[in-house]
Amino acid sequence: MNTLNTDIPRSVLLYCRGGFEKECAAEILERTGELGVSGYVKAKPDSGFVAFIPHATEAVSLHDRGLRLKDLIFARQLVFALGPFTELPVADRTQPLLQAARHLGDRFSEAFLETADTNGAKSLAVFLRKFAAPFDRAFKDSGLLGSPSDPRLHLFFLSSIAAYVGISIPGNSCPWLMGIPRLKFPRGAPSRSTLKLEEAFLTFLDDPKESLSPGMTAVDLGAAPGGWTFQLVKHHIKVTAVDNGKLEPALLDTGLVEHLRMDAFRYRPPKPVDWLVCDVVEQPARIAALIGEWTALGLCRRAIFNLKLPMNKRYEEVKRCREIIEARLGRTLNDYSLAFKQLYHDRAEITGYISRHIR
Repeated sequence: MNTLNTDIPRSVLLYCRGGFEKECAAEILERTGELGVSGYVKAKPDSGFVAFIPHATEAVSLHDRGLRLKDLIFARQLVFALGPFTELPVADRTQPLLQAARHLGDRFSEAFLETADTNGAKSLAVFLRKFAAPFDRAFKDSGLLGSPSDPRLHLFFLSSIAAYVGISIPGNSCPWLMGIPRLKFPRGAPSRSTLKLEEAFLTFLDDPKESLSPGMTAVDLGAAPGGWTFQLVKHHIKVTAVDNGKLEPALLDTGLVEHLRMDAFRYRPPKPVDWLVCDVVEQPARIAALIGEWTALGLCRRAIFNLKLPMNKRYEEVKRCREIIEARLGRTLNDYSLAFKQLYHDRAEITGYISRHIR
């Protein structure tokens, strides 16, 4: 393709976990179909991204039609893009890329230089480090740098001479480079699973300070060794940790944790709690039924839970789990918000969040 050919159809670029391109593609086709937009996808296995190309409508109009990143489970980022532009001149890649950017807008809040999150794309890291400084200078000198409310510019590199050029819309995109939160493993945390719950808080909660207030109560099902309990205690929340396994002793020393050695599926709290968190290794349908029961009975106001997906028909299994929860809520379904996301710190699993609307 010609590096300056901006007649290339606009596409929707979705970043995802390598190995989940099939699920990401199926989801975007289903969602755009619901919005009345037909098209096709490019989804190379283990590439870490999917491109949706509309047949007759510019992709950026999908934002106005209601395509939302928060409604997509397997996508980390939502970019409306031109490209890919190939055979970028090695002597000056910057100007062709900036020229393409001008076809997408007059001002951008910032520019992200990105690759897919795959082992194959890691070889581009050295190139991007060298390219970043001169591009940043040229970007600022070009007059394209605007205010924080402007769209973000994305340069998504497939190689050192091929890239998509796109934009993400404030409020309908992920704020993190490559859609990946740069979380630091906290000192004293019992396991790396603690990062899953921290990312879930950042992803699902509009106001974490309000939703995670000191003195709240929580139940952690399948708590051992305490990675998720650690996150709750960090917010000074009182936790009932339910697991037959051992809990990190330092958590018990906080005075905020009660450890109950029993089956997570049998425990019910004596009175409703503010939070239920669940990272039990079990069939996803059984977890969905458990979450649906807790919510329908009013045993918790909010819940975050993980679903360990099977090897095959993973998207179908997610939809099945949603149906199980919604069926359990019945006529009260409209009183709740239910969302799913495959987080960066998830692996072959997704994270769910359900909350009761405050009246």
